[in-house]
Amino acid sequence: MKKKIRCSMINIRRNNFTYCMLVISFLLASTLYSQNHQKIDSLIKATSTEIYVNPDKAIKIGQHIVTISDKDIDFKIRGYKLIADGYSSKRDYEKSLKYVLKANELLHLTNNKLLKIIIINKMGIQYHQLKIYDKSIQYLDQAEQLIMEYPYRDSIHTDLGKNYVIRGFIYKEKFSCAIAIDFFNRGIAELLKSKVKSDNAIISIAKYNKGNCYILMSNNQLASQNFLESIETAKIINARSLQYFALKGLAQVYTLEGKYNEAITALKQALLLSNDVNDLILNDELYNGLSQNYLAVNEWDSFKEYHLKYLNSQKLIKERERTSVSESLDVKEKELATKISSETSKFYSIVLTLMVLLLVILLLLYTSIKKKMKEILLIKNQIYLLQNEKTK
Repeated sequence: MKKKIRCSMINIRRNNFTYCMLVISFLLASTLYSQNHQKIDSLIKATSTEIYVNPDKAIKIGQHIVTISDKDIDFKIRGYKLIADGYSSKRDYEKSLKYVLKANELLHLTNNKLLKIIIINKMGIQYHQLKIYDKSIQYLDQAEQLIMEYPYRDSIHTDLGKNYVIRGFIYKEKFSCAIAIDFFNRGIAELLKSKVKSDNAIISIAKYNKGNCYILMSNNQLASQNFLESIETAKIINARSLQYFALKGLAQVYTLEGKYNEAITALKQALLLSNDVNDLILNDELYNGLSQNYLAVNEWDSFKEYHLKYLNSQKLIKERERTSVSESLDVKEKELATKISSETSKFYSIVLTLMVLLLVILLLLYTSIKKKMKEILLIKNQIYLLQNEKTK
């Protein structure tokens, strides 16, 4: 009896030990998962401020997140969005759209309503960048409806702000600057409520575009004010590319007002920042602006220097365009050759199928005729026999 009790006690201890080990393993796994979850989340948030500073870095981190997030759909979607944002910053909108579409394709697998709002909003932004305005408005309307239905109002200031700002861009192109400025102001007001540091990038862009609108409306004072505010806002997140755009706009105002030396100073500041932007078309605009302003103040040597740079950049742009057209034609030729090959294969497959079908039909027809002929012959024989019997 004592032996049985002792064995029972040993079994109970073993069971307790196993249970404890399972609990500890579960807690460790949960802790590691939670830590990994927080690590990826922090990485995405930190990288969101890098988009306008170092887009290539943002793209690489986004690709890494996509690779390690196979089991977590939400992080995979956010990784694709990060890649798309990086390409948008580089003004490679077609590649950006490619990754937004990848994120959009996964939306039906998530229950995260806020993430759905973010991606659908991004789809609207993407189609605006590609100048497909009807499609952009369609997604912006869809996102706005989801935003209005979202119960936690403090969580949607960023997305509603972006939605309004993008509408401002579209209305500026399609209708008037007066309507656009109203939406820019609405967007800025929502973004300021969010208190998210990375939202300063969108605020800076909105103010830069307000500045451009005020130039078109011949209100140089408000244009300068908005460009200066855009520069200061961009400095908060060290977005050098955004400072560059605002300085270029400010220089335009100075040129219009005949303040050529102030314009030259602004353009030179922009030129220093353009090393990070590395955009040939934008540098072309800078060289042209500097050459015109130096011409206005009769500084011939500086005019010649920047005019020559402007001409060289024009040459490079045309070469790039020719290369791009040539590459595009090569791609089209390959696509056409592939299509012809595919269509030829389909044609031969159809012809072969029809021939086989025709042979089958002929064979069936031949068999049927042969059978009928046999039947007719049999009937004739029977008639002949009957006739002979009657004769007898």
